[in-house]
Parts: sequence; structure tokens; C-alpha cells
Amino acid sequence: MTVDVKQIGTRVEAESAFVGKLFSQIRHRVVGQDHLVRALATGLLSNGHILLEGVPGLAKTLSVSTLADTIQADFQRLQFTPDLLPADLIGTLIYNPTSGEFTTRKGPIFANIILADEINRAPAKVQSALLEAMQERQVTIGDQTYPLPDLFLVLATQNPIEQEGTYPLPEAQVDRFLFKVRIDYPTKEEEREILDLMAGAARATAPVEAIISPDEILRVRRTVDEIYMDDKIKEYIVEVIQATRRPKEFGLDLENIIDYGASPRATLALATASRANAFIEQRPYVTPQDVKSVAMDILRHRVILTYEAEAEELTSEDVIQKVLDGVRVP
Repeated sequence: MTVDVKQIGTRVEAESAFVGKLFSQIRHRVVGQDHLVRALATGLLSNGHILLEGVPGLAKTLSVSTLADTIQADFQRLQFTPDLLPADLIGTLIYNPTSGEFTTRKGPIFANIILADEINRAPAKVQSALLEAMQERQVTIGDQTYPLPDLFLVLATQNPIEQEGTYPLPEAQVDRFLFKVRIDYPTKEEEREILDLMAGAARATAPVEAIISPDEILRVRRTVDEIYMDDKIKEYIVEVIQATRRPKEFGLDLENIIDYGASPRATLALATASRANAFIEQRPYVTPQDVKSVAMDILRHRVILTYEAEAEELTSEDVIQKVLDGVRVP
């Protein structure tokens, strides 16, 4: 099948015009955090959930709520606590004593964008209910199953697990997140800008313009899916994932460092997010640099290290970088 890259390029150029405006509007409220903002846009275009990790006060919640404002999306913020119940998330059945019947009251999960704040403070039953919504795009209340909106995105924040009252998320749930983005402190210059511009509350509540609608995003995603990916790029993606499972075959001395490699879901995520990255760059085709640009956020929560790696104070980022450096680029 012949692919008309030029025709795809024309559509990409026309439909990606909103991306720059989106970034500009978010920066009306958020100082710095360019990597976070770009990751949010990539997740939006890739139809992938995002896990944000960082200490409190780094504009995670503000960035997510601002994103929702810029795309005219129905937004719900859920504060996850140890006493949260699944019914608080998905809804429940309400008994009507007059009619003797049960009626369904849908929960806040039935929104376009869900901010699951401090997700790693909630109990396992809540995580299980959220897992069905994330993977199946549906929830079950009683014996009825209800579909979620076509545009449905979970953007979860978590504090580092070393903090008191936090618990590691189940690996099956973590794997459902397209990205795990680590948020760091702002630079000295950015912090000075924060001090100058946010001494009052005006910037945090500054109005932002709605750039695009949920229906338009669904249409744009179809264009993202059409971005051309050469067979050599597909082979490169597969080799990167294989190198996390069988590093010795790629000349990498990581046999005693990696406990579990990335899942096949990571392969699909790399392909989808690479296309989204190319779209943001207004390119109709994927390059190896697109793959490298998204690989760290896609793999850091999917490559599980051994105790030996922890003893050597190696991080998943260190190992992933060795994999990216060791796999031959087409």
C-alpha cells in the first residue's frame, strides 16, 4: 500500500496549528514545567493516561485543570484518601422506598478529564475500580455496565513513595499509564518568575481561552494515527523493548540489573506516542528522535530493577538510557 506522506503532511500542518496556542494558554497560568505541559499534550493526542510524580507544590494540579479549560472538557478533580470508597468514584445504586426500585447515581468518573490527586493514598478497592475505567473505558455499577465518554483521560498525581501514608500502586495498574512523568523543582530563573508573577492569586485564576473541543480532539487523533511510520522505525521500537527483556543479545551488561522488562503494551505506547510527538513537531512521519523523546516517560515505570540495581543506586532512568544508547538507531 502506497502512503501519500505529502497529503498527510498537509493535514498535519493544518490540524496541528492549535498545539502552539494550547501551550501558550497553559503558560498563562503555569510558569516553566515545559516537559510536563508537552507530556500532557502528547497524552491527549495519544489517548493515554498519565501518572505525574513529584513533591507537592510543583503545579501538577494547576497544569491539569488548565489543560481541561483549554479544551472545553468536563473536568473532575478527585482527592484520593485512605477512606475513599469505590462508590465515591464510579457512583452507586440508590434505593427509592416509595417505588421500591433502585436508581443509578453516576459518580464523578463520568467526565472527560479526571484528576486523580495523590492516587497512591487510596485503598486497593478504589484502585481496582479505577483500573476498569482506565483499561476498559467503562464502569460497572451493580449488574449494569456503563460506557465512559469517548474522550476520557485519567491524569493522576502521586507523591514519592518515600513519603508517609503513600503506597506503591499495583504493577498492573501502573502499566495502564502511557507515561510516568517525574516533575522536578523549577530553575532559579523560573522560581524568580513565579515569585514576581504569582505573589497574588491572580495568575492561578487567570482566564484561559478554549482552544479546541473534545469532538475536534477525537478528529485530530485520527490524523495522528495516520502519521507515517517506516518499517525501520517499527523495528527500532521492537528492538528497544526487546533490549529491556534480553539485554545480553544487544551487548548490554544488564542481566543482573533488570528484573522485568517492558510489556507489549509499552511497544504499542512507544508507537502511538512517537506519532503524537511527530504531530506536535508538525511532521507527517516518525523519526528515531521521536521514539527517544518519549521513551523515558513510557519505560521508567515498566522496567523493574533488581535489588542488586538498588544496591548499586541505579535508577530505571539510568538503565533506560543505557538501553537507548546500546540499541542501533536506523
